[in-house]
Amino acid sequence: MRSERWAWSGVGAGLCGIALFMVAPTIADHPDSAMADNDVLVTYLTDAAPIVWATQVLSVVAALLLIVFAAGLSRRLSEQEPMGSLLPKVASSGVLLTAALSLVGGGICTELYWHLIQDPGKVDPDTTVAALTIFNTMPWVWAGIGISAGATAVAALRHGSLPRWIGIVSIVMAALVALTQAVPLQYLALAPGALWLVIVGIGFARRSGTPRPEHDLVSSTHGS
Repeated sequence: MRSERWAWSGVGAGLCGIALFMVAPTIADHPDSAMADNDVLVTYLTDAAPIVWATQVLSVVAALLLIVFAAGLSRRLSEQEPMGSLLPKVASSGVLLTAALSLVGGGICTELYWHLIQDPGKVDPDTTVAALTIFNTMPWVWAGIGISAGATAVAALRHGSLPRWIGIVSIVMAALVALTQAVPLQYLALAPGALWLVIVGIGFARRSGTPRPEHDLVSSTHGS
């Protein structure tokens, strides 16, 4: 039986996303009126440096785990999809896109962190708030997971390469991610994206050692 540790990497990345969803928004604990004045807004961020640091760590760990999951997902679909199918590459590309954006989102945390630990009189509040705007958006845009979920849904529901329930979960999550991209709420893609990773990751992990589908065995035989 082959190890499916790569699938647990997906679960771990999803849990990092859920933690990010819970931790990062706490930085926005300020009145709406403060948004009109950057000098005032910065005064509400004096204790936010630990939140920014935690966001950076979660984003980087999620990115690393996503890379492992992308490789495993590509291998699993390549083994079970008809020969020449584009779905393995499409599915892994969506995860890798999310990993890249997670690194970008975590990267702004460094700039924002050092601004927040300085004496307010030594930093430009406009620069700090500009970094805050990126912090509040980029780490959350997990739209690439929607691509992966859609490709996985096709593999399961159209080709029968995966369990039907994985296809149903995938198509629902892909639709939810697509919805977040159709309206000005792109950062909410993190929620369905993270849930998809956790649910599908557990599903893949529990299927360790499952025999390959008959059509794949036939293809392998003809190709040998």
